[in-house]
Amino acid sequence: MSDPDVLVLRQTIHGSDASDLVASLRERLPDREIALARTPAEERELIANARAAVGLHIDEELLAAAEELELFACVFAGTGHLPRDALADRGVAVTNASGVHGPNIAEYVVGSMITHARQWPRAHRQKAEREWRTYETTEVYGSTVAVVGLGAIGQTVLDRLASFEVDTVGVRYSPEKGGPADAVYGFDEFHEAIADAEYVVLACPLTETTRGLVDEEALKTMRSDAVLINIARGPIVDTDALVSSLRNSRIRGAALDVTDPEPLPEDHPLWGLGNVTITPHNAGHTPYYYDRVADILAGNLDRLEGGEELENRVV
Repeated sequence: MSDPDVLVLRQTIHGSDASDLVASLRERLPDREIALARTPAEERELIANARAAVGLHIDEELLAAAEELELFACVFAGTGHLPRDALADRGVAVTNASGVHGPNIAEYVVGSMITHARQWPRAHRQKAEREWRTYETTEVYGSTVAVVGLGAIGQTVLDRLASFEVDTVGVRYSPEKGGPADAVYGFDEFHEAIADAEYVVLACPLTETTRGLVDEEALKTMRSDAVLINIARGPIVDTDALVSSLRNSRIRGAALDVTDPEPLPEDHPLWGLGNVTITPHNAGHTPYYYDRVADILAGNLDRLEGGEELENRVV
C-alpha cells in the first residue's frame, strides 16, 4: 500500500498494540486505506504519501519524509514531546487525544469517593483478619466536591456526580468562562474553593501554577473529614505535607493514582497509611482507548475534507 489515507505508526498503549488501532479505524473508515507500519523502514516508506498519520510520536527525520502529510493525530493528550514548530512550518495540523480518558478516569474518581465513604480498605483488612466488627461510614450523596481543573476529565467527573446530588465547585485558569460546577473559582481563590469540600479532586495539568498547589497551607484549609483524590500529576501535591496531614488526621484520607516520587519507593511512608489508597498511575487504563482515538480521527478526516475546524487541534 503506497498511498494510505491514514498511516498508523508503531505504538503500544495499555497493553494494546497498533494493530488494535488499525482495526478500530477500519471499522469506522471502511472506504479509506489504513496502513500499519511495523518497522522503521515501513514508517519512512509509507509516510511519504500518507495524508494523515497517527501515533505517539513523530520525529523531524520521519517528518521530512512525509511529502503529503496534512494531519498528525497524537494518541496522547499532551503534545509537548512533539516537534511542534517543525510540524507547523510544514503546514501539518496536529490534534491530541483530549477527552479519551474522561469516562474511565471519572469512574476511578467516583469509585475512590465511594471507597473512602464506605471504608472499603478497612473492610478488606477486617476480612483478611476474619474480624466481624462494625464501623461508621459516610455517604457521597449530598456532599461538596471541589474539582480542580475543568478540562475534559474534570467535566466528565462532574457529569458522573450529578446523580449523587452533590454541591460542586470548580477551579480553572479562566473562571469567567464558568463551567458545569455550581461555583467556579480561579487558582488565586484556591483556598476558598476547597475550604468546604469533603472531596478535593485534582484533575489539572502540571504547570508552574499548579506545582506544589496542595501544600501544607492548603491541607490546613481543607476540612478534617476531607479526602484528596489525585489523578493529575504527583508534584501538584507536597508529599511530605500530605503524609504529615494524614498521619495526624488533619484530613480524612487520600486516593492517589499519581505520586511524587513516582514510582513510589517500597519504603515510602504512604504505603503504611490505612487512610490512603494507591494505584500505580493506571486510572487511565481502558480497553476502549483506541476506539475513542479512532472516533476523533475519523471525524477529523471528514472535517479535513470539508475544510472545517478540527476537533482537539493544538497546532
